[in-house]
Amino acid sequence: MPKVPVYNIEGQQVGEIELKDEIFGIEVNEAALHQVVQMQLANKRQGTQSAKTRGEVRGGGRKPWRQKGTGRARQGSIRAPQWIKGGVVFAPKPRDYSYTLPKKLRRLAMKSALTSKVRDNELIVLDNISIEQPKTKEMFRILRNLKADRKVLMVLPEKDEIIQKSSRNIPGVKTALVNTLNVYDILNCDKFIILKDAVPKVEEVYV
Repeated sequence: MPKVPVYNIEGQQVGEIELKDEIFGIEVNEAALHQVVQMQLANKRQGTQSAKTRGEVRGGGRKPWRQKGTGRARQGSIRAPQWIKGGVVFAPKPRDYSYTLPKKLRRLAMKSALTSKVRDNELIVLDNISIEQPKTKEMFRILRNLKADRKVLMVLPEKDEIIQKSSRNIPGVKTALVNTLNVYDILNCDKFIILKDAVPKVEEVYV
């Protein structure tokens, strides 16, 4: 079982914690990570882009000039794609880009993402965090003590509005609950901070 240090909000090591091999110590499957990240990005797409085809652009019902005898190329409509203000060839239309992958593959990708953070020494287990009132400055100080001053994902065991409000104005810092974790956010962060109480919940969900 991989062992990682446990820190307090002052950045001091106060102990160690053993992580389950089947969650934090598997062989990283990059193919699974790639597929799940592609799925998440596709599912985020709004799919609301739209443009008009030549049949939808207003006007152009009359032939601009006669077929022969003018010396110019034949034209049937001023709304043809080669005309200014004409329609778009193969115009994009609203569509749904979302799709799903097998549950086992998504679970494998999650375990691989968590393992990669342990392997790259980017996982920080925090003993406890308590802030009396929402204060961005206090949260910034805690992150600085933990040497997590870039992209940070903080996983909480339960909803805590004080912590969430304290961190939401810090650029690059994102909070998540155990049931809202996703592969893209884990891979996209430079430091993965998880509270000690959230570790057994993650192991229970993804075992």
